[in-house]
Amino acid sequence: MRSTLTLTVAAGLIFAGAGAAPASADAPKGAYWRVETVFTRTHPHAVGSGYHLTERSVSVDWLSPEGKSWGGYRELGARPATEKDEAAWRADGSPTTWAYRTEGMKIRLSTEPGKGFVGTDKKRPDGFRLGEKYVTFQQLQSLPTDVEALRKYLVADVNAWIDKSAEEAKTTAPKATKNDWLVNLDRYVAGMATELLYVNPAPDKVRAAAYQVLKTTKGVSDLGRAKDPLGRPGQKLALPVPSNKDSVLKQQLLVDTEAMTLLAEYTDLKDGGKAVLGKSGVKTFEAGWTNDKPAVPDAR
Repeated sequence: MRSTLTLTVAAGLIFAGAGAAPASADAPKGAYWRVETVFTRTHPHAVGSGYHLTERSVSVDWLSPEGKSWGGYRELGARPATEKDEAAWRADGSPTTWAYRTEGMKIRLSTEPGKGFVGTDKKRPDGFRLGEKYVTFQQLQSLPTDVEALRKYLVADVNAWIDKSAEEAKTTAPKATKNDWLVNLDRYVAGMATELLYVNPAPDKVRAAAYQVLKTTKGVSDLGRAKDPLGRPGQKLALPVPSNKDSVLKQQLLVDTEAMTLLAEYTDLKDGGKAVLGKSGVKTFEAGWTNDKPAVPDAR
């Protein structure tokens, strides 16, 4: 990666006038916590003579220790999805652009990367999103490092969100009950633990505890060692399958158990037994500190 990323290492954190930081705290190792996500998926509509394309895109988020945020995005281009699709594409004359209309919208695809953009979301509050709330860098550093204490914290946070969601649903979905959310409690907890592995600059000890919470949450399966599409090794875990009458969502994660960071997420969404193209696919992640200023993501 072009950025000078370095994973956080345990260190004391003392803010001017704030006194000693918690024992779990890590000092910032750069000007921004940077998270890069590359999403590879099959385009949901067939093109040309009926073949499918694989699309790739990259998104990058930057967070300063003060909680300021920036985001960047770029389409990386489309390619035939399989050998069979490639043969059909060549038979069509190997086009490099495609266009079609669906639901009143004109969809354009290209083999070339897009121009991309970078900017700030002025509606987003300053801070680090943790579940459904925003916290300061200091509060992030103070998260529990004991596995069961962190689990208790995450469960409480998820339950508070469920209570709020169930209350709000009384006006929009009168037949909904709190159990509609509680049935997926373990998945929500596993999801929050996963976010601590890459979304925010949580201390090393907190990430280590979050991984243990994740792998020991009810319904999570250990699939053994594997490598992601970039060839990086890690431990593969399967999340609990959410309860949903209309669709089946299966997700697997690959975690670097030395750095305790998320490497990849594999999503398989089926509706009526048929894969939901465009939403199924694989994301790879690179997270760490950098001094490079926010910029349009590289085309690759």
